[in-house]
Amino acid sequence: MSARKNGTPSNDGTPAKDSTLKERLSDGLYGAGWATVQKLPEPVATGLGRRIADLTWKRRGKSVLRLEANLARVVPDATPERLAELSKAGMRSYMRYWMESFRLPTWDKNRVERDVDIKGAHHLREGLAAGRGVVVALPHLANWDLAGVWVTRCLGIPFTTVAERLKPETLYDRFVAYRESLGMEVLPHAGGSAFGTLARRLRAGGLVCLVADRDLSASGIEVDFFGDTARMPAGPAILAQQTGALLLPVTLWYDDTSVMRGRIHPPIDVPEAGSRTEKTAVMTQALADAFAAGIADHPEDWHMLQRLWLADLEERPEPAVAPERDGERGA
Repeated sequence: MSARKNGTPSNDGTPAKDSTLKERLSDGLYGAGWATVQKLPEPVATGLGRRIADLTWKRRGKSVLRLEANLARVVPDATPERLAELSKAGMRSYMRYWMESFRLPTWDKNRVERDVDIKGAHHLREGLAAGRGVVVALPHLANWDLAGVWVTRCLGIPFTTVAERLKPETLYDRFVAYRESLGMEVLPHAGGSAFGTLARRLRAGGLVCLVADRDLSASGIEVDFFGDTARMPAGPAILAQQTGALLLPVTLWYDDTSVMRGRIHPPIDVPEAGSRTEKTAVMTQALADAFAAGIADHPEDWHMLQRLWLADLEERPEPAVAPERDGERGA
């Protein structure tokens, strides 16, 4: 293919020069937004986030329409008016996630203890105390970064997670540095290499936390999710089987105050009978069921702005991009 004046086309058809400029602009905007929001008084930052959410919702762009389509599966009897209310609340919740995340480096332990209330921590403590290692799996509910800070600062437990590489690379590096500053070990999503490191951490009695409600890879496990088929990552279940670690689902939600609440669910056991493939399918379905219960209770806090169900997927998977919070996969 011959080059054009404005650059050789990239894999998605965008000229390379234009793509590079777009990536640089994206990184610059995120960097500027990050620095600005941290310096704003909190009420101002909160109000700004809500205004951005409402403006985005009113524009009825692709992400908002996708969110509504996903919510229609979660709340199948919702009227169009109810779906509109949920998607508006969903965009506000989504922007709350970003505003909180931009400001998390300024939160001290007292602030985290005040504004995070997660029940069931004994499941986590008991698993680690037994030296088994623990895999925590979460959906894109509320603010998983804030939950991670609660684990590192309030429980005093370090953990390892995985992040899919974003474009531009500088933006990915920014997110990794940010999460590492919060006490997390962040591994790039690199197939077997990441999986092997996670397994070693678990065998040493450590904690691994994975966002695990969406997977587009060939190794994803098909599950029944709100009455239709979706695909979720096999990693959490396989790690638990291979290392003997506990597998704990976690769901999060916001209430009407500044507090984020959550629940650490009881462990998902490894089935006694069946092949590894069969056991993985059973355990991943159990994860999906726990996620569905939390999402059904708090649909407005599920930040799924991308296609999820197989019936909705296009032939070509949508790329992972930072604004849609899909930078994490379940190993």
